[in-house]
Amino acid sequence: MGWFRHSLSNQVNLLLNQRNDQEQMSTEKPLTSSNKIAIVTGGSRGLGRNTVLSLAKREVHSIFTYNSNRAEADKVVAAVKETGAKAIALQLDTGNVSAFDLFVQTVHTALAELGVRHFDYLVNNAGTSHHVPFEKVTADELDDLYNVHFKGVFFLTQKLLPLINNGGRIVNISSGLTRMTFPGSSAYGSMKGAVEVLTRYLAKELGPRGIVVNTVAPGAIATDFSNGMVRDNPEVNKRVADMTALGRAGVADDVGPMIAALLSEDNRWVNAQRIEVSGGMGL
Repeated sequence: MGWFRHSLSNQVNLLLNQRNDQEQMSTEKPLTSSNKIAIVTGGSRGLGRNTVLSLAKREVHSIFTYNSNRAEADKVVAAVKETGAKAIALQLDTGNVSAFDLFVQTVHTALAELGVRHFDYLVNNAGTSHHVPFEKVTADELDDLYNVHFKGVFFLTQKLLPLINNGGRIVNISSGLTRMTFPGSSAYGSMKGAVEVLTRYLAKELGPRGIVVNTVAPGAIATDFSNGMVRDNPEVNKRVADMTALGRAGVADDVGPMIAALLSEDNRWVNAQRIEVSGGMGL
């Protein structure tokens, strides 16, 4: 009888362990090629990084670009892996249009690694800051801004268009500075204004493919953008907070999840819109 009770106890424990394993497996969602895929430019820091991580929490895999800091890009890849999603970092200078053909080839390879041929979401986020009074802006500075913020967005989207699934989504990142005017932002704000016009044209022309195109315009956000001006300068941070309805400067977590939500099927009928994410700044 002692042997029988011992044997029965072992069988019960085995069944309980199997049940626990099955319950654990049922809560773990396997990675499949049916997961949505996003391409995010400038995904190694700031709003781009937060967008990649916010998408990962929604089980969206990402191919994201970085300009020069591979170490930071690797940190993002590792952080995404912790969520159970996948991320692939690719180097790209979004202001160098001549590099786009080669970049598209690397995208083909990255998509193959993810088990697909096409992707679903494009977030044109990469950018540089610029704070110079109008009368002191040089032709070279304006050209650099144009290459990154408009020409790069225009032609990278064009080059990637054959790889975007029908019914896909595009988000172009603009700025609150297209609505609010501050001295020293004429060149930067004008380029972002051009992106907002481009967004509406893309929504019209890509509509027959079911591709939705919107603009997200963040307000002043406390990241390392503009050399951390809002994040690290208490005076600037307070000035931003004082002119914001919600009483503080924005943080990356205010914007990345919003972009991820906008890309989702829940917002499929939002198209050709400029959505400002500023906490009510400059009202």
